[in-house]
Amino acid sequence: MSMLEVACVTASGVERRRLAVRALVIAGLTGRDTAAVEHHLEELAAIGVKAPSRIPAYFRNTRSLITHATAIEVLGPDSSGEVEFVLVGMEDGLWVGLGSDHTDRRVEAVAIDVSKQLCPKVIAPRLWRFDDVAAHWDRLTLRAWIEDGEGLALYQDGTVAAIRPPEELIAGYTGGAPLPVGTVMFGGTFGAIGGIRPSPRFEMELADPVLGRSIRHGYTSSVLPLA
Repeated sequence: MSMLEVACVTASGVERRRLAVRALVIAGLTGRDTAAVEHHLEELAAIGVKAPSRIPAYFRNTRSLITHATAIEVLGPDSSGEVEFVLVGMEDGLWVGLGSDHTDRRVEAVAIDVSKQLCPKVIAPRLWRFDDVAAHWDRLTLRAWIEDGEGLALYQDGTVAAIRPPEELIAGYTGGAPLPVGTVMFGGTFGAIGGIRPSPRFEMELADPVLGRSIRHGYTSSVLPLA
């Protein structure tokens, strides 16, 4: 069982906890715009990628992949990060965090499920209680930046309103039950500004403009040579 140290923001301050990760789930094709999702599936089919059997898709990953690391290693030059909100089931309910579904893009063109398994899944160590943001959920923003040779450039920018709401994603996975304790679910993402591309540096942010706070995290990627 993987263990993570997390800082849970509560009404009384910040509470340090140990999170026992029992399952890691990557939700994909989670956009609220069904037509856009179907168009993306057509693009994948055109290059020979078989569509998942259901939408949204739920990819189970080895829980040892999840990490707070600020430096990771990847095989070859064809992987990249993508900013996502993260849902965490805990004994006292649902919590929300920030993560990057780092993915091998070369393998993704052949098998999406395998590509998800090949890279670490980086999450920030801070969590918010879902009940504290539920009423204004669609106003939360996700942003990411990458190193473009001249500094950090904006790579992704949007609100979570573009992605199916947490309750819907969880119900699709559990059949209507709450997210099980110890389950970490990545919620999906939206397009990259200028197209998907690798970078040695990935910075990400989940911001709450109503409560005036944000969660930020970043990491570097070292490329291991291909044989």
